Amino acid sequence: MKDGDHLEISADDLVSLVLRYNPKTNQKLIRAAYDYGREMHAEQLRHSGELYFNHPVAVAAILTEQNLDDATLITALLHDTIEDTQASYSEVAARFGSEIAELVDGVTKLTNLQLNSSQTKQAENFRKLFMAMSKDLRVILVKLSDRLHNMRTIRAMKPEKQAQKARETMDIYAPLAGRMGMQWMREELEDLAFRVLNPEGRASIIRRFINLQKETGDVIQRITGDMRLELDKAGVEAEVFGRAKKPYSIWRKMQEKDQSFARLSDIYGFRIITENEEDCYRALGAIHQRWRAVPGRFKDYISQPKTNGYRSIHTTVSGRDGKRVEVQIRTVQMNDVAETGVAAHWSYRDGVRSNNPFAVDPAKWISTLTEQFDAEEDHEDFLEAVKLEMYSDQVFCFTPKGEVVKLPRGATPIDFAFAIHTRIGMACVGAKVDHMRVPLWTRLKNGQSVEVITAEGQSPQATWLDIAVTGKARSAIRRALREEDRARFVKLGRELARSAFEHVGRKATDKALSTAARNMRCNDRIDLLARLGSAEITGREVVQAVYPELVPKEGAKVDAKRAVIGLSPGQSFERAFCCQPLPGERIVGITFKGRGVVVHAIDCDRMSAYEAQPDRWLDLRWHEGAHPAVYGATIELTLNNDAGTLGRICTLIGETRANISDLQFVDRKPDYFLILIYVELRDVAHLHSLMLTLEAESDVASVSRYRNMAHDTSETPA
Repeated sequence: MKDGDHLEISADDLVSLVLRYNPKTNQKLIRAAYDYGREMHAEQLRHSGELYFNHPVAVAAILTEQNLDDATLITALLHDTIEDTQASYSEVAARFGSEIAELVDGVTKLTNLQLNSSQTKQAENFRKLFMAMSKDLRVILVKLSDRLHNMRTIRAMKPEKQAQKARETMDIYAPLAGRMGMQWMREELEDLAFRVLNPEGRASIIRRFINLQKETGDVIQRITGDMRLELDKAGVEAEVFGRAKKPYSIWRKMQEKDQSFARLSDIYGFRIITENEEDCYRALGAIHQRWRAVPGRFKDYISQPKTNGYRSIHTTVSGRDGKRVEVQIRTVQMNDVAETGVAAHWSYRDGVRSNNPFAVDPAKWISTLTEQFDAEEDHEDFLEAVKLEMYSDQVFCFTPKGEVVKLPRGATPIDFAFAIHTRIGMACVGAKVDHMRVPLWTRLKNGQSVEVITAEGQSPQATWLDIAVTGKARSAIRRALREEDRARFVKLGRELARSAFEHVGRKATDKALSTAARNMRCNDRIDLLARLGSAEITGREVVQAVYPELVPKEGAKVDAKRAVIGLSPGQSFERAFCCQPLPGERIVGITFKGRGVVVHAIDCDRMSAYEAQPDRWLDLRWHEGAHPAVYGATIELTLNNDAGTLGRICTLIGETRANISDLQFVDRKPDYFLILIYVELRDVAHLHSLMLTLEAESDVASVSRYRNMAHDTSETPA
C-alpha cells in the first residue's frame, strides 16, 4: 500500500456524524453501503494518489453537515459505483432498495452530461439537468456536494482541467446552489473557482484584508459587541455573528461598481438570529436606532419570502467612520432554511424529520422554476431564461386584486404582463404603477401595485427586447417578432452581415452565409440573417463562424466616424442632443434633407413626433467593439453643499476615465446644489459604471441621467 492508500473517514466516523442529528439512523444500512462502495472501488486511485473511495465518503460527510436523510447519504457513498465499477443498477436496487438505486442512477446520468460552458451544449444540458431535478432534487444535492469536494481537492488535477472545472463551477453549479437557497455552498464554490481562475486577484484581496485588520483592529468583534449591547438594551434575546465577505464576493463588487478596495464599503456582514418573528422586527428597530440605515438597501423577505423558502430581513447601515455593514435578521428556523435551502425538506433534527414550517416542498419549488420553460423550443432561449432565473434576486408586486407576482430585480411592466399571461403581455400598450401611468421601461420596486393596459390589435415591439428582463417575456417577444417582422429583420441582417464581413476584408456571399448558418446551427442563411437582424446573434459571431482567424480582438477600437451600421454609402450621421444615445443602446435614425441622419435612442420621447412618417425611419445599430470615450452624456447630480465636495466628485469622475466637458449649476441652496455635468464616455456601460460610483459617494444625494426633451432636433422636412 502507498502512503496515500488509507481511508480518511471510517464507517464509524461517518455514522457518528449522522448520529449527531439523527439518533434513529439506520446504522446497519449505512455501514453496508460503506463496505459495498469500498469493495467496488477497491484499488481505484484519485489523481492525488489516494484511495478513490475517500471521495464518495467525503461527499457523504458534506451532506451530514446539512442534516440529510439516510437515502441521500447512501446515494453519496454509492454515487460513482454504477458509472466507474462493476456494480449495476439491479444489484444496487437489490441490496439497498429501488429509491436509492434511482437516486444513484440519477447522479450517474448527471455526471455523464459533462456540463460545460460552451453555448451549444450548455443549453441542451441545462434542460436535461432540470429534468433530472424534477424527478428528485436529492440528485442535485449529491451532485453539488460531489462538485464541492472535487473543487476542494482540485490541485491534484492538470492546470487545463482545473480551469475547465472551475469555469463550469462558476457558470453552472455555484448559481444553482444559490438559487436553491444554499448560500454557504454557493459562496464556497465561487471562492474555490476564483482561486483557480484568478489566483492573483484573490491573493490581492486577502493581502488588503490583512492590511485593513492591522490598521483598524478586529472590526467584526467590535461591531458584534456593539450590536449585542443594543439588543440587550431593547430586551431582545438573540445571537449575533459577524464575518468578512468571501474574496470572490468582494472582487465581484469591485468589478460591478468599478471601485478600488479602499473605496468599497460593505465588506463585512452580520447575522442576528432571534427566537421568534416579532423579535426580528424589534432587533431591526434597535439596529436602526443606533446606526443610520442606507437608503434603498432594505429588503423584507419575511413578509415576502423567496420561492426557495428563504426568509430574512436585510438592511445595510453606516457607522461613524462611513463604513457600511450588511445585517441579516432572522429566526432559528428561518436560519435553518437559509443555510440548507430546499434541502431543509429532507433534514433531520434530534432524530425526527425536520418539521420546519418555512421549508419549501421541493416538488412545488421545481415546478415553479420549470413551468415557464416547458414551452421553449429554442435551446438558447431556454438557457437564457434559466440563467436569468438562477442569477436574479426578486421583487414582489401586486395585481389590482392584491395577488402577488414575483419577478426578477429590474423587471418592468412588460415582464409583469407576461408573468400574468402571455396573451396579456402580447396585447400590452401601457401600465399604471400605484395608479399612475408610467412608461413601459419603468423598473418595478417591491410592494408596488401594477395594472396592465391592453388593446386589441397590439403586438410586441422590437424595443421591448431592451425593456424586458425575464426569460418568459423575452422569448415570447422574440417569437412574435420573428413571425411578424421576419422580412425586415432579414433586410437589416443582410446589411449587418455586409458591414461585418467588409470589416475583415471579405464579402457576405450566399455561400459564406450558408456556411455560417450551418456552423451556428441555424436552419439556413435566411434564418441566420433574421436572427442577426433581431439581435439574437451578432455580426462578429457570424464572421467568426466562417473566418475565425480574421475576427479582430475585443480590444480593437471602433472609428467614431464609422460607429453606426445601417447608413447608406456616404450618408452622414449625428447624435440627437435630446436623448444623447450611447454605444450599447438600441438606436433608430431619422433622415433630414441636407443634414443626413439624426440618431436617437429607441426610447426617446421625441420619436412620437415622427410616428406618421415611417419612410424617414432607419434601423441602425452601433458597431461592435471598443468605442473611444468621445460620446457626450449629461448627468444630473444633487450634492451636499460642503467644502471640497465638488472637487471630490470631479476626481471620482476622472478616476472612471470619463472626461468632463462642461458643468452647469441649475439650483443652489444653503445645504445642497443641483448641477448638470456633461461627460464624454465610451458607451452605456461606462455611463452605468460612473453613476454607480457616484451613487456610492456619501455626499451625493441623488444621481440620474439627464435628457433634454425640450431640445429641438430641427424639423427640416426630409
